[in-house]
Amino acid sequence: MDALQGRRVLVVEDELMIAMLVEDMLADLGCTVVGPVHTLEMALKAVETEPHIDAALLDVNLAGQPVFPVADALRARHAPLIFSTGYGEAGLRDVDAGAPVLQKPFRAGDLAKALQNALGIAA
Repeated sequence: MDALQGRRVLVVEDELMIAMLVEDMLADLGCTVVGPVHTLEMALKAVETEPHIDAALLDVNLAGQPVFPVADALRARHAPLIFSTGYGEAGLRDVDAGAPVLQKPFRAGDLAKALQNALGIAA
């Protein structure tokens, strides 16, 4: 996908195997992976210190902690975000209604479409 080539995507995922799989999917799409980061603290630090994030893929539940502070920090930077969860939209806050959600498990094509939508890229 040339439209995603070089896009910097922050990956926030606490499950190591899922993080590695997502990292591979993003690399295959031509994206540059920021992270992956595995904890709420690491994610907040990445948002604070990374000079450029095109989009973020956020696991909703990080070892029992909701990822919402990271979502808020990304919104403050106007960075598009995609939630990743096994619970669907039911686990999101009202403020997150309408945000893209990838239902786990997902395929590379689903991730590509969600990124294109989040970044406003025509398919």
